[in-house]
Amino acid sequence: MLRTVNRVFLGLAGLVLLCVGGAVLAAGTGLSVPSWWPYDGRYDVLLSDADRTRWREEGWWWPVVIAVLALLLILAMWWFFAQLRRARLAEVLVDSGDGEGALLRGRALQGVLEDEAASLEGVSRASVLLTGRRNAPEARVALHLEPDASPGETLARLSDEAVAHARDSAGLEALPTEVRLRAARHRARRVS
Repeated sequence: MLRTVNRVFLGLAGLVLLCVGGAVLAAGTGLSVPSWWPYDGRYDVLLSDADRTRWREEGWWWPVVIAVLALLLILAMWWFFAQLRRARLAEVLVDSGDGEGALLRGRALQGVLEDEAASLEGVSRASVLLTGRRNAPEARVALHLEPDASPGETLARLSDEAVAHARDSAGLEALPTEVRLRAARHRARRVS
């Protein structure tokens, strides 16, 4: 989701800046611009004193300006903090029984789960991503199935074996897992 929001936001911002910059450049070099464009000459200013003060006396003007700026600030802050949030879980809190707990590297648990999932019968390749909080991790598993694999059996074995082992070894009560199954590409077999 974040990647899509970034691409749309940056694409729209780039398009607006390109259009405005191109129109200002065109007007500055003496080319024709649309009649509604406020800047139409080399020595013209973008906003005249009359344009800047036109709505000052209206009662609705300042509340609208403040609301729009506040909304832009909130959206900018949301976007900024979303950039700081990590998609990958760095560490998992493991209950060691002494009341203190221990930290397990998220990549270590992710690697073990990925290796065990890839070793299942009918799986040609597996990838795992741990997300969530360190005391409540979640797993996203993508499995590429071989042509002769049974999706139901593979999913059951993944749940009963790989996910159960990862959950038990980390001492977690639950390890919610989202699994995406894809068929691996293969060549057609020759029949003779």
